[in-house]
Amino acid sequence: MLLGALCLFLHWSLANQPDPHAMFPTPPPATLQTPGQLLKAKQESDDAFNAQQQALHPAHIPHIGKNSKSVIFLENAETMSYDTAFSPDVQVLRGNVRFRQDHTYMYCDSAYFYEKANSLDAFSNVKMVQGDTLYIYGDVLFYDGNTQKARMKYNVRMENRKTVLTTDTLLFDRIENVGYYDTGGKIVDETNVLTSLIGQYYPATKTALFKTAVKLVNPNFVLRSDTLRYNTATGIANIVGPSTIIHKNKTTIYSSKGWYDTKSDKSQLLDRSVVVNPNGRRLTGDTIYYDKKAGIGNAYHNVVMKDTAQKIDLYGNYGYYDENKDYGYVTKSAKLVQYSPEDTLYMHADTLSTQKDSIYNTARGYHNVRFFRSDLQGKCDSLFYSERDSVTRMYGAPVVWSDEQQMTGEEIHAFTKNNEIDHIHVIRSAFAIQQSDSIRFNQLSGKELTAYIRNREVYRIDVKGNAESLYFPRDKDSTLIGMNTTQSSKLTMYIKDKKIDKIILTPQSNGTLYPPDKTNHDQMFLKNYTWQEEIRPKDQDDIFRVVPKDKFVNATGHHKQVGIKPSGETGKQNKPGQQKGN
Repeated sequence: MLLGALCLFLHWSLANQPDPHAMFPTPPPATLQTPGQLLKAKQESDDAFNAQQQALHPAHIPHIGKNSKSVIFLENAETMSYDTAFSPDVQVLRGNVRFRQDHTYMYCDSAYFYEKANSLDAFSNVKMVQGDTLYIYGDVLFYDGNTQKARMKYNVRMENRKTVLTTDTLLFDRIENVGYYDTGGKIVDETNVLTSLIGQYYPATKTALFKTAVKLVNPNFVLRSDTLRYNTATGIANIVGPSTIIHKNKTTIYSSKGWYDTKSDKSQLLDRSVVVNPNGRRLTGDTIYYDKKAGIGNAYHNVVMKDTAQKIDLYGNYGYYDENKDYGYVTKSAKLVQYSPEDTLYMHADTLSTQKDSIYNTARGYHNVRFFRSDLQGKCDSLFYSERDSVTRMYGAPVVWSDEQQMTGEEIHAFTKNNEIDHIHVIRSAFAIQQSDSIRFNQLSGKELTAYIRNREVYRIDVKGNAESLYFPRDKDSTLIGMNTTQSSKLTMYIKDKKIDKIILTPQSNGTLYPPDKTNHDQMFLKNYTWQEEIRPKDQDDIFRVVPKDKFVNATGHHKQVGIKPSGETGKQNKPGQQKGN
């Protein structure tokens, strides 16, 4: 019985619950004298009803999604009127007008409020406030509460913390939280000033997209682009279209893809971007990491480093450049190309570098050096060239070929004059070879050797110190006379029409002329003879050919000292002085 009585009591209580509207009645219209009183009364009624509903139905109220329709509320106005004849559904509001939709507030001096359409037009001193970080100012606002899109016009200014966007017309989408302009605009942050014809700005992510006539002005550089993405928080500009960056010190960057950190002056540049430094050097690569403050550029894959002053290009799959030291190098399929009006030099090495030493330019090649020019080819382990004396120095088993001459030694210096090879100096263990026919080779050896070049042909060779020669003189009809060998302290060989013309020996020299029938094949070579024609670079592509260090072609397979009459053989002894040539 007690349980039954309790159920009857609860049923009676719910049945006699008062109506919320009756508990909080709206004041009668007659008591409302001004629009302000009307708005206040309406707000009090709404607050009372909501409080009662919450008390009676404490269930969770679902969050309004961004696609949900929300209502624009008029929160304040000093006067309100209607034009019943022209537009009876429009409220004309004046004086300190304030609207609210969700957490966005809109202020103005006057407005047209289309309550049924859930939209408004605001005029004079217009301001939109979203949260506590986004403020939009303008002279006129057209706002649709259903789509939550606003169009602010004239003297528009959007402020998002320390970022300010100014334009003539701004479309702001509250749902997507993005502002658009297409009549020209400007964004200013702590670091940069950006302008463009078309732009978008996302306050939540602090990102902006600029298109057409984009210009970013930084205290240190100016960036111009067709399309640019920019983050006002990080200061990073994402390059997504053809762009040019010009620094105050005249360093210029050309790129269509990559990013540039405007705060640290570091960048990653893609798709064959180019960095041009004040000295005229151009660094190009598939990918470039460039640190402007440090002056360092690292390039990867299909790298090209052009020096317009030296007329030298470096190629490789990795490149490094220090613009402060004016130094750069390439590795991985490295190639150097030097241009001149007369010819072009092609060189390969494991590492190739160029640098400006005070006022002179230099070039270096390290390990497995091979080079080709139409009038000179060579190989060595390392190479150094200086503009100071126009000398190319070769070290590590160097070999040089000029026309039909091959020269070897411990060190070789090639001297240039007016971009042409003037003479070649071979130091220590000097050896020169000229092929006479398929099995015979004219040879010179000594401590030092100098070959003089005219019109790209060797015309004279001087040998100093333990000078020896072995050559095959011929008659005018090219008939072989024999094999001539000489020994002296010095000798000079003259070459005419690519043939030995004469040899001049110093006093206290001796020589032997061997008849053809008294010449054995294994005696036709001086000590340390090595004919290396097989590894001679044949063209600009052949410089990349890998040659084993012991790959030398020797006609006999071994070295045999020649120049002293062998035992049991007779030969014609030459008199000191001039030896017969061809």
